Amino acid sequence: MKQITDYLKANEQRFIDELVEYLRYPSVSAQSVHNKDMIACARWLANHGKAIGLKAKVHKTDGHPIVTLATPRRRNSDRPHFLVYGHYDVQPPEPLELWDSPPFDPQIRGRNLYARGASDNKGQHFAHLKAVEAYLKTGTELPCDLTFVVEGEEEVGGEALVDFLKQNKRDLKCDGVVVSDTGMPDLKHPALTYALRGVAALEVRLDGPDRDLHSGIYGGSVENPAMALSKLLAQLIDKNGRITVPGFYDDVAKLSAYERKQMARVPFSETKYKKLLGVKALFGEKGFTPNEHRAARPTFEINGLTSGYQGEGSKTIVPSHASAKITMRLVPHQDATKILRQVARHLKTLCPPTMRMTVELGHVADPYIVAPTGHLAKAALKSLKSAFGHEPVLLREGGSIPIVEHFARILKVDTYLLGLALPDDNLHSPNEKMDLEVFTRGIQMSAHLWTDFAEA
Repeated sequence: MKQITDYLKANEQRFIDELVEYLRYPSVSAQSVHNKDMIACARWLANHGKAIGLKAKVHKTDGHPIVTLATPRRRNSDRPHFLVYGHYDVQPPEPLELWDSPPFDPQIRGRNLYARGASDNKGQHFAHLKAVEAYLKTGTELPCDLTFVVEGEEEVGGEALVDFLKQNKRDLKCDGVVVSDTGMPDLKHPALTYALRGVAALEVRLDGPDRDLHSGIYGGSVENPAMALSKLLAQLIDKNGRITVPGFYDDVAKLSAYERKQMARVPFSETKYKKLLGVKALFGEKGFTPNEHRAARPTFEINGLTSGYQGEGSKTIVPSHASAKITMRLVPHQDATKILRQVARHLKTLCPPTMRMTVELGHVADPYIVAPTGHLAKAALKSLKSAFGHEPVLLREGGSIPIVEHFARILKVDTYLLGLALPDDNLHSPNEKMDLEVFTRGIQMSAHLWTDFAEA
């Protein structure tokens, strides 16, 4: 590894300069004005891959391009093959006035590189690319074959990559997938995320009178849909924070003593957490810690409530209808589609006879889990420790990364989430940044990873 280490150290500043160049592309997938920028960014990445010795291709899709970068593969080789996933598209930068520097004019302040996409996700997958470069440019043989799959629609939930996986699953057959699109608590606690929550969405609507009514003339003789919906929703969570839908917890896997011990190692201050969120007190399911609440337990959240007059001043009416947008975060081994059916059924049993109910089912993504004690998981933890110099922690992530479930279903492989984002990196927010020490150590981690994976 000395040749690799020496190369990484000698080229550290160049790597940062190249990341700055990559970040200058305003590859905002959600805004059609940036369609040409998306193509230009994909081509830049492909050309960069070619320059370091990878076989590169830009694949056209019905949406934005997908870039593949692959190490030279031997025919009939029994070497292990791994995929590295990332996305070159970024979130819209608005509101622009809240940025301390232009979002696509990368600036280094202290040890941080500020730009849209710095941490989500260009900096994270670029770290893996630089590690592979070190092998290729020093003539050090990689102990495995690698293929990078970098898409341009992650931030808009596009289906292009799913179709691409189905169409190319023979070529993409592999022994595992590595994704760096999550986070770590801090530099002293590098992390392997071994579980993700899923999500299930729906919208419920109650209709009462066929029009808004004068509250003085008719109020008191008809039930108010806004009040009816409020009472209905209030029945779905009990005083202990438990969701009351029958069967909701049937498939929830109990946290093992090992998992709870690992989660307890994650740094946490309730005082700092409350200050961060701007709340007076925390709330959650009885019997679990705040970290367990937000990563390892299912939720039932009202995302939006709509009813009646919303304009300036008052309007004395009984509204004709009320609606709520709802999402549930789900944990292994809950089935998102099954949960949607259970919740819709239960909502209808709670509908008062004075109302007509409509339930519209929305998007779903199943939860994901990989054994944290498996051979490749242990190898990933070893690589993290080698690069960061501290014992890694195991994390469950409260959010969802739907593509991970597609890797499992289509390619039949596990995904290992090795996040390089810090909690203050402002993902999706103004002043997004990448900690350059994390970036540098992330490259080192990736350099160790392929040897450790191959041995495992």
